[in-house]
Order: sequence, then structure tokens, then C-alpha cells
Amino acid sequence: MRKRSLSFRQNLLLIWKLAILLSFIFLVFALVRIHFYYDDRSPDDDGDVFQGNPSLAFMFLVRRDLPLDFLWQTFYQNVDAANYSIYIHSEPGFVFDETTTRSSFFYGRHLTNSIKVGWGESSMIEAERLLLRAALQNPANQRFILLSDSCVPLYNFSYIYNYLMGSSKSFVDSFLDMKEGRYNPRMSSVIPMRKWRKGSQWIALVRSHAKVVAYDNVVFPVFKKLCKRRPPLDVSKGKQNLKLQRQHNCIPDEHYVQTLLAMNDLEGELERRTVTYTLWIQSATNMETRSWHPVTYNYASANPQQIKRIKDINHVHYETEHRTEWCKSNSISVPCFLFARKFSRDGAMRLLTQGNFDSSALSHSSP
Repeated sequence: MRKRSLSFRQNLLLIWKLAILLSFIFLVFALVRIHFYYDDRSPDDDGDVFQGNPSLAFMFLVRRDLPLDFLWQTFYQNVDAANYSIYIHSEPGFVFDETTTRSSFFYGRHLTNSIKVGWGESSMIEAERLLLRAALQNPANQRFILLSDSCVPLYNFSYIYNYLMGSSKSFVDSFLDMKEGRYNPRMSSVIPMRKWRKGSQWIALVRSHAKVVAYDNVVFPVFKKLCKRRPPLDVSKGKQNLKLQRQHNCIPDEHYVQTLLAMNDLEGELERRTVTYTLWIQSATNMETRSWHPVTYNYASANPQQIKRIKDINHVHYETEHRTEWCKSNSISVPCFLFARKFSRDGAMRLLTQGNFDSSALSHSSP
């Protein structure tokens, strides 16, 4: 009887020691995860709050050149250079100088460490991170705006500056994605499905959030490995397309920033909407597969009535969450969009002639 009692106590002690060991291992693992997720220290951070004139960082993610440089030339004209900075990610080796751009504002603003970017690949979000890292080197940069080569501003610089600086939040289009099946269950050890988000890649971040994205080394490797675009349909491959379409489909730039910020429990610090307008239409290929594409505004469609319709939008509805996001800045109603895409050269030229960048042309008071 004593042997049984002794054996029971020994087993109980062993179980107790094992529980303590497992708790210790879990604690160490949790501390490591917290270090990676929440450690805001970065190469540019000296731990002090910036004192001085805050600047907007305009980050252009382009294929090669900036076809709408003539419009941005007018936008930046007569603006205090201390209020903004410009960064361009183009194809490797492309240089912005007097031979490649009509605007002196873009001279030498290209990254020298740019990479080859493929649509729907992790290289897209790596290029965004490169832009953020470059912009973070300047402590004056307090807001970070990601733009494409077909983006246009809808207001003058002063209005956009006051709008973004007047809010303490980042503007990130972010919503639950439960229908499209882009979440890969193999991510679950790092990214739980409840934190999976979708949204527009065109973001405007405050500095603290920019650092989270730029220096993340936990979530990005998972996206690089497990979030990949399914190969497009190829008529020449016939039945082989059926096999290809069974592959997991994920578009990194539509999920990465949104999911990363959700993982860091930062959604309470966001305006969960984008400030860049895009009109999407659904089209079908000759293999009956429907896909979404952004509308391009040309000279005819970039008319004053259409621009006014975009400017007058004051809310965005998110069907998957049954949520309506009313556009506000410091509790004051404001137009939702500061920029729009995609614009062709002639569409941008018509916008320019409408005087959108003169303070007298603003249809709303400053936020």
C-alpha cells in the first residue's frame, strides 16, 4: 500500500514538474513572439518624439516611369519643401533625371535598392517595405502615403496635408475575408484565421504603424512562403487548367498590411478605409472565369461631374462585416477620398485643366 502511495506521489510530482517546464517553455515562446510583434525599435528610431515641422512621405510604387509627372509637377509647385518628401520604387536600374521625367521634383528620388516586382507576388509587398524603410530614415516624415503610377490627387497639397496630419490614425482599408478562400490553413501556427484581413494596398500610415510594416520579420516570411497567386488560365493548356485552378490562390498585397496590423492588435488605431478611390468592374475571360479590374479614367470619363461624384462620397459599406464606415476626421465629416486611380495621361490632363489644385477649387473646407 505504501509503495502504491509512494508511486502515486512520484507520478504526481513528475506531472507537476512537467507542467512547470511546459509553462516555462510557453512563457519563453510568448516573450519571443511579443518581442517580434511589438518591439518598435528600428534603425531610425532614437526613442525621442520628433520636434519640428512634420512631413508627408509620398511613396510611389511604379512599373518604370511616372506618366502623370506633369500633373504632380503642378501639385508640388509652390509647396514648402519641408512639408513633404518623395520616394519612388521603380524597376532596378531605372533613374529619374531630366531624361526620364518632365518634373524636377522627381529627380534622384528613386530607390537604389529596388527589386523586380511581379503582380500578385510577395515582391509587391517587399517593394512597399523598401519604400517605408527609406522614408523612415527621415525623422520628419510622420505620415506615409503609398501611391501608384496612375494615381492623381483630388485636392491641393494644403488640403491633403491638413487632412492626414489632422488625424492620429492610419487609413487602411481592412475587412474580414471569409468567402474567397485565400487564407491558407498552413499559416495557422503564426496567423490565426480570426486575424486574416483583406483590403486595398493603397494605404496612408502614421509613423508607428509604418515601422511595424517596414521591420516585420514574422508575418512577411509566412506570406512569402504560403500566400501565392494561382497561375492564370491558359487556353493552350486545356484540361491542365483544372489542376492549376485547384492550387491555393492568394494575393499578398491585398492582405499583408491589414493582417499584420490586426495581428498587432492595432485595428483600434485605424480608420479602416482607404483614402484612394478605385472603381472596380467584373469581367469574364474566354474561359468563363470572372475577375475584377479597376476602371481607367480617360479624357471623356474624367469629366467634372464624375470627379464631383467621387469627391462627394462620404461613406463606405463593407458587406462582409455589415459595417458602414462614415468618413470623419476628428469627429468631423469629411470626403472619403484624397486620391483616385487609375487615370490615363489624357484623363489626368483634363483633371489638371479643371483647376483641382487651386485653393479656390476646393469643394470642402479644410478638415
